[in-house]
Amino acid sequence: MTYINWSTWTPKDKATLGFIRQGDRVLLIRKKRGLGAGKINGFGGKLEPEELPLAAIQREADEELRIQLVDPVPVGELNFQFTDGYGLSCAVFLITQFTGRPTATPEADPFWFPISELPFDQMWADDRLWLRHALEGKRFRGFFAFSGDTMLTQFIEWL
Repeated sequence: MTYINWSTWTPKDKATLGFIRQGDRVLLIRKKRGLGAGKINGFGGKLEPEELPLAAIQREADEELRIQLVDPVPVGELNFQFTDGYGLSCAVFLITQFTGRPTATPEADPFWFPISELPFDQMWADDRLWLRHALEGKRFRGFFAFSGDTMLTQFIEWL
């Protein structure tokens, strides 16, 4: 795979990804199963049929962390194409308020990290290109090709 025509590309799945920021720290999870199992990331997951991204991020927060989001704000869109043929488009949300206490579940172990010490060596390779900006509320669209865990190409459009 050397070239992807992103203007005609269609993902197999659509998903959400959420990051809760409080001051100089962010809530991340260690994913226990599915795509990216073992990696540290935000919480989220695939949209159910006919589900909108805002409803999906609320549902995923409850399922993965047992919390309720107060103010999810869409900040970005991630588009991934893998060499095995799988494609995923992901709506990224920034959250600053929630109710409940983040709790480990069969899906995820939550941890607070200082934004200055994000564990990029345990995250997807693209995260280091956009995550700090997203945590500041900057809007973007990213396009990435991966072979397994290896990022092959990247393009980020700041909006």
